[in-house]
Amino acid sequence: MVQLKLQKSLTLVLVTLIYLILKSNQTLAQTTAGTAAMYEQSSETSGLVIQYGQDVNAIRDFYSPYTKIDGYEDQSVQTSPDERKRLIEIGNGYLEKLKQLDFDSMSIYGKVDYTLLKKEIVYDLGSLKKDETEYNQITAYIPFADDIYQLEKKRRRGISLDGQGVALQLNNILKAVNTSKALFASVSSIDMPLARKGKAAVLGLRSRLKSFYDFYIGYDPNFTWWAPKPYKNLDSALNVYAALIYSRGKINTTQKPDSSGIKGVPVGRDELIRELQAEMIPYTPEELIKLANKEFAYCDAEMLKASNEMGFGNDWHKALEKVKNSYVPAGKQPEEILKLYNDALSFIKERDLITIPPLAEETWGMTMLTPEAQLVNPFFLGGSQIMISYPTNTMNEEDKLMSMRGNNPYFSRGTVQHELLPGHNLQYFMNSRYKSYRQAFYTPFWIEGWSLYWELLLYQQGFAQTPEQRIGMLFWRMHRCARIIFSLNYHLGNWTPQQCIDFLVDRVGHERANAEGEVRRSFKGDYGPLYQVAYLTGGLQLMALKHELVDSGKMTYKQFHDAIIKENTMPIEMVRATLTNQKLERDFVTKWRFYDFGR
Repeated sequence: MVQLKLQKSLTLVLVTLIYLILKSNQTLAQTTAGTAAMYEQSSETSGLVIQYGQDVNAIRDFYSPYTKIDGYEDQSVQTSPDERKRLIEIGNGYLEKLKQLDFDSMSIYGKVDYTLLKKEIVYDLGSLKKDETEYNQITAYIPFADDIYQLEKKRRRGISLDGQGVALQLNNILKAVNTSKALFASVSSIDMPLARKGKAAVLGLRSRLKSFYDFYIGYDPNFTWWAPKPYKNLDSALNVYAALIYSRGKINTTQKPDSSGIKGVPVGRDELIRELQAEMIPYTPEELIKLANKEFAYCDAEMLKASNEMGFGNDWHKALEKVKNSYVPAGKQPEEILKLYNDALSFIKERDLITIPPLAEETWGMTMLTPEAQLVNPFFLGGSQIMISYPTNTMNEEDKLMSMRGNNPYFSRGTVQHELLPGHNLQYFMNSRYKSYRQAFYTPFWIEGWSLYWELLLYQQGFAQTPEQRIGMLFWRMHRCARIIFSLNYHLGNWTPQQCIDFLVDRVGHERANAEGEVRRSFKGDYGPLYQVAYLTGGLQLMALKHELVDSGKMTYKQFHDAIIKENTMPIEMVRATLTNQKLERDFVTKWRFYDFGR
């Protein structure tokens, strides 16, 4: 009897203990889930991230001209000395605020945001210092700048003006512009970076002057009586002077002369190093060129295998020609894109690689690029929609053929999902819904790296089943290698634009017009010097992280991809820190050597 009671008591204790353990696990799971949900949209530092961005925007907006020039809103002008001074004060103020935070007690999400915000502010301050140095080099050409800044300053608070006095001021500024123009006419040449800065400064002053003029004209009778004629004369003179400054820009000290007609500005090794550090890439430009050549060697070997399977032996250029000539007729490309998109999405869903929100599938768009846009974007573009390059009736026959050959179905098979789902379109969809404040930390190494990663992963998973399909995907992979090689060699001062074009034609197999468009797009100034480097480099960073977390069995593909896409844009070393709960120091320095040169 005693033994039975003891057994019952032990059973009761055991049941109670199991209940408490299960309850504890449930509570822990709920706490963990609650913690994850809490940090899904914010962190301990996210408030400062938002505030810093809004403060910078407020300063830039306040000190920018409020006007329209040539039919579009133009507030992106040369920073004024007053604006620069305030931005520097704002940046230093936020660095002090960061010092006051208890870094050690933060979650990994807060530490990552702290690290990113500090990096952003330091980079912004460096850019402002660089801008100030360049601006000081051209102030001798614009001695009238402060007079225009002072007029704009009065506009900001609507100070009442004497119209006759304003007319006199405008005439005096016009004399100063004409004097500067006459003196500058004797200058044979200036370095292209200074020519660009001078042109931007003068056009910025023209925009500020228009902002001032538009505020008063028609509303102030006295101003309206006196100002129009001297304003129009000054506006015209500023426009002519800006063109004169730019015309004196020489490229032979920064870009080697060639016959391409493409004018760019190589930034040099020091600036490349500064940009790489800001992007948390702990490699030199030379090491990245070595990386690209190593990846190129892999592509070469794979291309030869496919070429032999197609019966062309080691002459992969002939195999590539056959692939190029598989293009669809004009007018049929959009439906071909839809087919390729469905093929890729079915492949991804069958393997349960990532969560695709139904609304994202429903709402992506499709447009056609104009002939003018295709001069610099001869292939796809993506985001909220996929933008397609294909011939129009206004192109000449040779360009029509090159466009179709360069956008054949086998080439497109590797890149449709890059632009749509789960590439740029999914980024666009998710970035507006999760941690949207991190868009302040925009980096092409995440934006382009994520989309390129999917090209690498799908090839690895066997998405390209025929030799023709493999050649199509390998062409783009070779192109990403080439982008690193030609863009870094250009910015190091080693190559001309024409050498870059020839490299794309000879080494990758591009149509010449497409190669010219690619190089023009790279160097005309719309992209940073590392943008073309970011595709393959970012993709390889994510592949290294996949190897660390998925191939090791620590995460499934879906867990891995869902976690990354919800963290929004940031350097991939910080993605790694978040996913691995890495120990971060307050004074973090990038050090993740993600590429194995020995393999």
